[in-house]
Amino acid sequence: MTDNMPQLIQMFAFCVITLALSIVATLVCLNEKVLERHYCLGSTSHRGMDDDILSLVKSIVPPLTSKKHKGQDGRIGIIGGCQDYTGAPYFAAISALKVGADLSHVFCTKDAATVIKSYSPELIVHPVLDSPNAVEEIEKWLPRLHGLVVGPGLGREDFLLKTAKEVIEKSKARDIPIVIDADGLWLVTQQPSVIQGYQKGILTPNFMEFTRLYEALHHEPMDSSDHQRSVMELSVAMGNLTLVLKGEQDLITDGSKVISCSTEGSGRRCGGQGDLLSGSMGVLAHWAHAASTAGIIRR
Repeated sequence: MTDNMPQLIQMFAFCVITLALSIVATLVCLNEKVLERHYCLGSTSHRGMDDDILSLVKSIVPPLTSKKHKGQDGRIGIIGGCQDYTGAPYFAAISALKVGADLSHVFCTKDAATVIKSYSPELIVHPVLDSPNAVEEIEKWLPRLHGLVVGPGLGREDFLLKTAKEVIEKSKARDIPIVIDADGLWLVTQQPSVIQGYQKGILTPNFMEFTRLYEALHHEPMDSSDHQRSVMELSVAMGNLTLVLKGEQDLITDGSKVISCSTEGSGRRCGGQGDLLSGSMGVLAHWAHAASTAGIIRR
């Protein structure tokens, strides 16, 4: 199985890359009128992906030149990986590399480290997530990271969730883009304030994760007949975070507008695809914010 993993990753990555590209475009253009074709329904604007979006995304991809040094175009950290879940952090970390990150770090528990290392020699694996001084060990690396993905393979043990929460707080203080998925979303459901209002935060729930988070914040059942409105309401409740509701039609919002991505990708039944997406988004979010800071694109 491990011998075939690189081929499987490339196959899955091809299926999810369209969604990843549309999401990173959202990071930089939700408040810009970059598309001529759109229509409105109430306060919600629905836009399809087209050549303008792809051109915008292309503009953030850093050029490959011989003048650059190792790690300059993306050092991504994955917070996750425990005895039960070693595949998820691998998928997230390797997809970041396949998309174009230079270095990919995995911060996992000690008993998961050797397994994850055996999947690929390209990953830098730190067996510190369950150590008594886990936060301090991970914090040492934060100045070197351009983006953080929290949740793939994290598990729901109280100590690991507490560590993840503190790492998120430390990362926010350093203004690092943070993508939260999988068990990281379980943490947000229990303690929304951990990421609430952080403008470089991205949540990527599937329908079940979205429903749990919506009902935790609104204390009432979600209206399943109007997903566009529900996704906007949740984004607003979370302080206008970028929110990605994955499904047959992926909905992406910052609380003021919604982009609907109906481009067909892979079927959503099997596990691991969300991990590929979150890892891809980790590096794409870094590129988007870096391009915006450099004035390459309008914010």
